[in-house]
Amino acid sequence: MQDIRSGRIGGTFWLPPAVMSSGRKILVSLPPDPDLAWALWSHVTARVKASTVVALSPHLHHADRIRAAGGQVLSKVDPHSVVAKVEEVWAAGRDDAALLGAIYGRAVTLWSPTEGEAVFSEAMALTWLTESVSWHSPFDGRSIDFSEAVRVVADDRRAWERTRDVAVCLGMAWWKRKRIREFFNIGRNWVFFRKSMYGALKEAQRRKGIIAAWSSRIPSGLERKAKAQGIGICQVEDGFLRSVGLGSDLLPPCSIVLDRSGIYFDPSRPSDLEKILMRTAFDDRLRERARHLIDTLVVRNVSKYGSTADVGSLLARPAGKTVILVPGQVSNDLSIQLGCGDVSDNLSLLRNVRDRMPDAYIVFRPHPDVDAGHRPGGVRDDIALQYADEIVRGGAMVSLIAQVDQVHTMTSLAGFEALLRGRAVTTYGNPFYAGWGLTCDLAPSTGRRGRNLLLEDLVAGALILYPLYLDPVTQTPCGPEVLVERLSDPTIWTTSFTVRLRRWQGRLRRRGQYMRMRIWPK
Repeated sequence: MQDIRSGRIGGTFWLPPAVMSSGRKILVSLPPDPDLAWALWSHVTARVKASTVVALSPHLHHADRIRAAGGQVLSKVDPHSVVAKVEEVWAAGRDDAALLGAIYGRAVTLWSPTEGEAVFSEAMALTWLTESVSWHSPFDGRSIDFSEAVRVVADDRRAWERTRDVAVCLGMAWWKRKRIREFFNIGRNWVFFRKSMYGALKEAQRRKGIIAAWSSRIPSGLERKAKAQGIGICQVEDGFLRSVGLGSDLLPPCSIVLDRSGIYFDPSRPSDLEKILMRTAFDDRLRERARHLIDTLVVRNVSKYGSTADVGSLLARPAGKTVILVPGQVSNDLSIQLGCGDVSDNLSLLRNVRDRMPDAYIVFRPHPDVDAGHRPGGVRDDIALQYADEIVRGGAMVSLIAQVDQVHTMTSLAGFEALLRGRAVTTYGNPFYAGWGLTCDLAPSTGRRGRNLLLEDLVAGALILYPLYLDPVTQTPCGPEVLVERLSDPTIWTTSFTVRLRRWQGRLRRRGQYMRMRIWPK
């Protein structure tokens, strides 16, 4: 019941919130039958003043008479916005208002001309919702219990709430547009795509909505011009559980984040994720869900790019030495440009790790996009091996993390994945997971984070409350648990001709880069 209240689900929650005049303490939910509706109104107002009553009437029965008597009439509004503000609820049966009234702990009375008044309690509402009711997952059809059904609808509502006012998308690559449209078009008007800043501003103004812009493709001056026109902007980026395969292979994401404050990898200003982590009162149910998610990710070897097999044992591990993993990053990644100071490239990172841990066994893992030839940031093996003891390319990052003692990183998501697996993490930049008492942080603090979180709190914020997920099978909003199931099923993720062509292009580019490094070594 608390999850229903906090998630604000049940009834027509997608309708606009109610605007109530002051002094309205009693809600009367009028039934479809006009005669019964007037009888209920008359019965209630014979006991209390009409000026204290608000009538919820989808059919607007007797609206003029009720207003003339001093009552207020509401129609087609979010019932949560009404029930949360009143003290009593009257209804002719177990309708949405009565059920929500009981769930919110209001005094609920059911009345009929023949049977009179009857109290409808929270326990009765729970019984009515669960007994002789069969709940099924919309993703695979399996039978689920009431609490899981509540979670499914709450996840769906959160996705709807985040996207309902998006009018136009800007800076979305052509190969992402079909998937992005699926994120934004669930039960709403068609979302438009524009290539230019002025086209996006014009469309947002026309449709009275906001602009969703891909974080790395925001045109200069957009924020200033949008603010002058009263248009909101949210930044869009891949989520932390994305797909099976790389974005550089043109595989669209099944998880995105929409951030109206900033973006999670830019520590210069608070992001929505930072606000969630600072302000959320993480309760036992949310922490339990996060703990179950952590266990599933670890057991199934799931990371941002899918579920993968173990990498096998490291080639060498000297006894008695601390083994440190240093994950390489893309040199022009925005998380590096915005979240790092003196240590802002892979070679500098390796040097600093060796200086700090001279006796450690250091394993360097080049970034897969860099190794694929799609992105810059490569370090020649012979130079990397001046500071690292070993370079590992094959296998899954999470399997590699499981075999080391520590992870040292600038801002890589590998640091977050290491925390999930109980490894010590040292950060040389300001990633979203630093500053909460879970990592050793060497970069200057942002000055905003200072709350000590449990690992479950961090995971609840970063993997449950912040991102949006889309089931690649049903194309409907879902929670992270559903996407983890899909990531574990290789039959869903087929490789298209475009992806194969992209990988061939990357191999050619990588071979060309290798030849240039041999001819013109730095």
